[in-house]
Amino acid sequence: MRVLSTVESSHHPNPEKSKKRWTKDNMSKNKFDSLISDIRTCDICRDHLPLGPRPILQVASSAKILIAGQAPGKKVHESGIPFDDQSGDRLRNWLGLTNDQFYDSKKVAILPMGFCYPGAGVSGDAPPRPECAKEWREKVLNQLSTVGLVLVIGKYALDYHLAEKQKENLTETVKAWREYWPSHVPMPHPSPRNNIWLRKNPWFEQEVIPSIQERVRTLIADT
Repeated sequence: MRVLSTVESSHHPNPEKSKKRWTKDNMSKNKFDSLISDIRTCDICRDHLPLGPRPILQVASSAKILIAGQAPGKKVHESGIPFDDQSGDRLRNWLGLTNDQFYDSKKVAILPMGFCYPGAGVSGDAPPRPECAKEWREKVLNQLSTVGLVLVIGKYALDYHLAEKQKENLTETVKAWREYWPSHVPMPHPSPRNNIWLRKNPWFEQEVIPSIQERVRTLIADT
């Protein structure tokens, strides 16, 4: 028996199999890149956007954490950088992430319910345009097979990701966070507009945030 043959076979895999695997992976990457390119040039909501379309998202197929938010605010629309505002400062603090970690698409995907700034509403910004999620969301989510935690931020993301599993209101849904753990965690929006909510519900930062930070550290440890 020639023992060396086993070693040879482990160091020199079948080239045809390797070629097929590479071709499949390459085709998947090209398909994903094409999808994201289509999103970045999308203008299906043009007639409803006061500042025009500027889709803003951050995503890679290898992301470990998904931030499911609402829609970019005016400042983010201007900069083109997701969560480039006070909400983002608080969110990064909640997650225990540096700017470099937060903006590493291989670690963190940022996929709002609406990719463009929807304009001002009666109180705060207008709701995300519904066309956006209908056209793109499932297509992108189907490509994010390595995500281990979805941060579900705000009413519109909660309606999509938790649907009938929600409680009677945001506060009760967030209080029941363990029911969705560890794959999802419902969260209030980190906007300064929610300072009153945070003062009334100190348990969120005392109990929920430490668990989120630990989970985040675990997920990004190998990326």
